[in-house]
Amino acid sequence: MLLVIDVGNTNVVFGVYQEEKLLYDWRIATEKDRTSDEYGLLFEQIFRYHGLDPKQVKNVIISSVVPPLMHTLPAMSIKYFGIDPIVIGPGVKTGMNIKYDNPKEVGADRIVNAVAAYEKYGGPLIIVDFGTAITFCAVSKNGDYLGGAITPGIKISSEALFMRTAKLPKVEIARPEKVIAKNTINSIQSGLVYGYIGMVDYIISKMIEEMEEDERTVKIVATGGFSSLIASESKYINRIDKLLTLDGLRIIFERNK
Repeated sequence: MLLVIDVGNTNVVFGVYQEEKLLYDWRIATEKDRTSDEYGLLFEQIFRYHGLDPKQVKNVIISSVVPPLMHTLPAMSIKYFGIDPIVIGPGVKTGMNIKYDNPKEVGADRIVNAVAAYEKYGGPLIIVDFGTAITFCAVSKNGDYLGGAITPGIKISSEALFMRTAKLPKVEIARPEKVIAKNTINSIQSGLVYGYIGMVDYIISKMIEEMEEDERTVKIVATGGFSSLIASESKYINRIDKLLTLDGLRIIFERNK
């Protein structure tokens, strides 16, 4: 089995593949201060709960945007699985030409998503990842990574509004029935949800324009926690793929065997 691990700012998402089939996937909170032993024991518990033997894992690949865990998770892999993992970064074959001023600056998750989306759907395409930050990535019809945009995620904006104002409450991030709300909670929800829908669609429209592509030919793929909420109202998003990052890690592993 192949163990794939995606370390994000909010969650660590991981799963196991048998060939191309994802058998299980899990999500735990990202804790920067956890030791490799703590992560290892947690992984072991989850595996055994599902009737899996950690010894069944033959390969491990890791993507991380959290620097403190760039050592912790590989150390965990070596100690608890007996495997020196592939870690997404310079020197790892992605099969994608990265047209960025400094390719080393591109987040590992963005490259992994781009590789998966191009492999699964072809180009030209735009990937929108609704994580702690929202990332937009453009890929040409030839599979070149063109760059993109980054904005604060919807949860960050919600928390900032609560923290930086005296009377506005913390609210559940949900779509209200109407934009013109009749109470404070719905007003905040309206501003967050419909405001982000507008921002997402505007950025996508400008990216399509700069790519000089017919919008009808550009695939728009959404992934991440709030993808369903925004995609349901978006003018452009036409695919939701919650497993995009895990699939991307599997694809990159195959290219580095």
